[in-house]
Amino acid sequence: MWKKIKPNRSNLRIWQWLLLVLIFVVWYVLTSPTLMPPFYFDDPNRAAFFFGEPLAVLQRIWEWFASGEIYIHLGVTLLETVLAFVLGTLGGLGVGLWLALSPTMAALLDPYIKAANSMPRVILAPIFGVWFGLGIGSKVALGITLVFFIVFFNVYQGVKEVSPVVLANVRMLGANRQQLLRNVYLPSAMSWVFSSLHTAVGLAFVGSVVGEYLGSARGVGYLILQAQGTLDVNTVFAGIIVLTVFALILDWCVVLVETRLMKWQPSTSETEKL
Repeated sequence: MWKKIKPNRSNLRIWQWLLLVLIFVVWYVLTSPTLMPPFYFDDPNRAAFFFGEPLAVLQRIWEWFASGEIYIHLGVTLLETVLAFVLGTLGGLGVGLWLALSPTMAALLDPYIKAANSMPRVILAPIFGVWFGLGIGSKVALGITLVFFIVFFNVYQGVKEVSPVVLANVRMLGANRQQLLRNVYLPSAMSWVFSSLHTAVGLAFVGSVVGEYLGSARGVGYLILQAQGTLDVNTVFAGIIVLTVFALILDWCVVLVETRLMKWQPSTSETEKL
């Protein structure tokens, strides 16, 4: 019986949804003074004050979308995130390919790239605010710095991992530099690129929200900041959940593109059969 209901490929989604429901149930019980009085607080209502109430959080999300209040803020945050994600990815891809194929320039710029990557780039947010103002420009710039390096290093490593035997064989067949780039280097780097993009999605959101925290009049980060100022923890959690859901949607879009462009790779089921 257990073999039929335990998590497997056919019922994995059901188990994932059940786990989500379990998380909300536990959250509800632990913050309810009637169901589970928190022994670690003198006042039973303090648990809800610190950790919010799941029903109140869901109600806040419903009110946002029902009234339309969230759309302008969500649109601004998503625009900043998508621009940072796309531009950071293109920049990391281009520079990664360039330096991977130019050993001299890579050696020359190596200490500066490592220094820039070692810098906690979130501290650049105030500088970008001065340079680009408090509009979307400063948020996009911060997001680009977060996305760029993770894509750059993965592309660089992916190109470096190309087998010398494969390169020698392709050159023997008469391939020129453009054909090598299109048929050897790019396919080799793509698997590395897509593995980094799933992380880059979250970093793009980080850039947008942190920028909104430091100065903005719109955005989900702005809503969270306003709620934090009034100690409205339910609205803070509502903003976090909304951002998480849309980060998952953007990550799902990356998966769709990855599936389309990486058809040449064997699927997991095919690999297991081998």
